[in-house]
Amino acid sequence: MEDIYVRHLELLGYEKRFFPSQHYVYMLMVKWSDLSEKLIYRTYPEIHTFHKSLKDMFPIESGQIEKRDRIIPSLPAPRWLWESEKSRETTKSTLAEYCQKVISLPPHISRCKHLSNFFKVRPEDENPPAPNTLKRAETFLVSRDQARGVASEISAPIILDTYRVIADFEKSTKYEITLHTGDLVEIVEKNENGWWFCQCESKRGWIPASYLEPLDGPDEAEDAEPNYEGDEHITIQAYKAEQDDEISLEVGETVEVIHKLLDGWWVVRKGDETGYFPSMFLSKAGKRERLNPGGQRPPPRRSTIRNAKSIHNKSRQRLSQDTYRRNSRRYFQQKGSRLSEPQRNSKNAAKSPLKERKNQDNIPEMSGSSSESELKKEAPVIPPRPSPELILERCTDNTRKKVSIHKSQSSSSS
Repeated sequence: MEDIYVRHLELLGYEKRFFPSQHYVYMLMVKWSDLSEKLIYRTYPEIHTFHKSLKDMFPIESGQIEKRDRIIPSLPAPRWLWESEKSRETTKSTLAEYCQKVISLPPHISRCKHLSNFFKVRPEDENPPAPNTLKRAETFLVSRDQARGVASEISAPIILDTYRVIADFEKSTKYEITLHTGDLVEIVEKNENGWWFCQCESKRGWIPASYLEPLDGPDEAEDAEPNYEGDEHITIQAYKAEQDDEISLEVGETVEVIHKLLDGWWVVRKGDETGYFPSMFLSKAGKRERLNPGGQRPPPRRSTIRNAKSIHNKSRQRLSQDTYRRNSRRYFQQKGSRLSEPQRNSKNAAKSPLKERKNQDNIPEMSGSSSESELKKEAPVIPPRPSPELILERCTDNTRKKVSIHKSQSSSSS
């Protein structure tokens, strides 16, 4: 059987560790000829030592005999590298470029045993040392262009968020990742379409955000606040509703997005109708952008996941479609009243609900023309009491139920 060899080598970033002492390790994705992929960690001095031994093994190709014959790429010494990162003015090869060039060497070098042994998985790659309980390891990522050798600098530090898997997920494509309940993953990329790219030990791939929860509590706080003014989008793919709170739309329809949720299912408004719709089937009005560049299917919704097990006592809360519709009507009513309302120059002008709420105790307001210690002599304007129908329309569902129960009890007693 022929020995396997490294067919692709990519620098993903580096990690600042604090155990047993502060040091840096580089994250390298190694793809082998047998189609396996492994994530390994190497320190820069280790890589530089390997580079020097590779030059000694191939003196002609390293230019030790004739400089013009050199094909092995150069690699700066560790101290020189760190100085260049601080100044960010280096013009020589970096580790990302070195990885690309060393694998592109002739087969007698790129497939030699020395190179294969150095990039093989070690026990410490699969089982990193126990983390420091006082400080968390910091991960520094390299952009895709930098990994391809386009740029020569490492990006700014990014501390990856850790999430917990709430249910078993089985991958259906080679780009996804199989995970089990309770697994801890680090999020590399959060995509608006609801598919997140994560890493778990030596595995990397896409997983629906609905299968994940943060460690510090329910994740509804991460979602954006509803925007009832709406953000216009155009449907780029038709979708037929499968749940009662979803909405069916055809290609080319214009809708207003009123709530963008992290799981990739956004609440959209079409006239008086609202419902969940896959964000990957939407495009910003006036732009030719797609939220589904990888051709992925819509991620499953949290409500459809069976045997989901959360570690938090407080469950994730979502607004009902009736609440979205009621708030949308209220927004349009307030917007219409603001447009029709004249400029409030008189003292008897109607007060806004915010001012009414702040002045519930009928505290006299201070006059702008008089001194600050002088109160207004005239009584404050008391707004008219709203009708019972308006109160019932604006109150919560819980209050509405209590009112109906009270009415039924009073009618039965009479």
